[in-house]
Amino acid sequence: MNFPILTAIMLAPVVGLLFILLIPEREELTIKITAAVATFVSLALSVVVYVLYDYGKGGLQFLQDVHWVPTFGINYSVGVDGISVPMVLLTAIVIFTGVFASWDMTKRVKEFFIFLLMLVTGVFGVFISRDLFFFYLFFEVAVIPMYLLIGIWGSTRKEYAAMKLTLYLLVGSAFALIGIIATFLYASQQLGHATFDIQTLATVKYDLGFQKFVFFLMLIGFGVLVPIWPLHLWSPDGHVAAPTAVSMLHAGVLMKLGAYGLIRVGIFLFPEGAKYWAPLIAVLCIVNVVYGAMIAMVQKDLKFVIGYSSVSHMGYVLLGIASLNTLSLNGAVAQMFAHGIMTALFFALVGNVYHKAHTREIARFGGLAHQMPRVAAGFLIGGLASLGLPGLNNFVAEFLIFMGSFTREQAIMGGILSYRILSVLAISGIVITATYVLRVVKNTFFGPRKTEWDHLEDAHGVEMVPIVVLVATLILFGLLPSLQVDVINSGIAPLVAKIEAAKAIGGIF
Repeated sequence: MNFPILTAIMLAPVVGLLFILLIPEREELTIKITAAVATFVSLALSVVVYVLYDYGKGGLQFLQDVHWVPTFGINYSVGVDGISVPMVLLTAIVIFTGVFASWDMTKRVKEFFIFLLMLVTGVFGVFISRDLFFFYLFFEVAVIPMYLLIGIWGSTRKEYAAMKLTLYLLVGSAFALIGIIATFLYASQQLGHATFDIQTLATVKYDLGFQKFVFFLMLIGFGVLVPIWPLHLWSPDGHVAAPTAVSMLHAGVLMKLGAYGLIRVGIFLFPEGAKYWAPLIAVLCIVNVVYGAMIAMVQKDLKFVIGYSSVSHMGYVLLGIASLNTLSLNGAVAQMFAHGIMTALFFALVGNVYHKAHTREIARFGGLAHQMPRVAAGFLIGGLASLGLPGLNNFVAEFLIFMGSFTREQAIMGGILSYRILSVLAISGIVITATYVLRVVKNTFFGPRKTEWDHLEDAHGVEMVPIVVLVATLILFGLLPSLQVDVINSGIAPLVAKIEAAKAIGGIF
């Protein structure tokens, strides 16, 4: 295909924000329609890429290369494989539905959608970049607008949350930058020429000490964004303070940038470093799963429940990454997609309720299914996906992760722990998840009707777009998992081959 479809996916939001710049601020509906059209173009093209991607052939496809700074080996180079194709589709779905979830936005509408489209441009850029320089550049573009979007349009200690989020992510990206510069210098010396091309960098034979050092930098840099415990403290505050669409992007997509970076850059370039640090990741991710779920169980605010639930669910992704085998890595990428759709659905629904009720306090609600049956149905489906109900996308992903981690035979901490024990502990997180999800659904939407909420209107019109699209996606990939797993496996297979070809070394403990 000669048409630069990946560039078109990324630039559609840019074209949209340029048009919005020309629209008078008072024309709020025109601004929203422009944002919807721009994100629909990205979504439509992302679906085309997903459908046309030849997973039987695998490898990078839809390639485009433009020399930018040849002296330093910097090129605008884009392409997607089985790992990045689902992430591009995920981003397109979340931003498209996020625009409709923000249809009730009335404060500085023009600036809001400009920054929102700028943010998603950076996210698309990360997932399609094959050049490490542009990968990092787009990574920063995706992070910076979050400060303004939360600080201006947020709620609940928004300035504090915006600054906390920005400082955490910038410190993390500084670690990643050091690792990228070190990799560039090492590879340039070994190859005899400068390059940032990720495929070329993967051919370099890095010594073990260098791999351990740089993978640790990447673990900190990208781990902050996942977020891995104990670097997670910015995340729940960011979720709660952000406006609805930004919460959807934050939990649905931005957190996936960290896990994607660990896979695309960390494991792909430094497989021996990954083997060394994997036991540490495996232990910390169990804290993510259990601690996040237990903290979510005692929250009184709907957004805090979902925020800590996201910390817990991303622990499953980290367990899949740490297990370093075909099943677990397939599950990790599938979980990134499934959790992104599920959590975007949750935040869209909570945003709808909050806009009409002006509170997110669980104790004040009860029986909302009487007034808002469509919202209640959507929340129930999201809740069932969260606890891993068969027939929904999350079940497939979590099943692959548990199978992969349970079949890895490696002792940790001198035999005190093993991947099988950690898998059992992770599975216990599902029990805790079921407890708090079902309790929240019961206390919020079921029970006796409360007349004080009779003025609330159910989701209707454009408000139904996020619910229908996100629920349909969860069900589609839950009932037909091969549509997703076959694509992902085509990208995981060469990565696992590289891991298996790497020198066998012991973990950090």
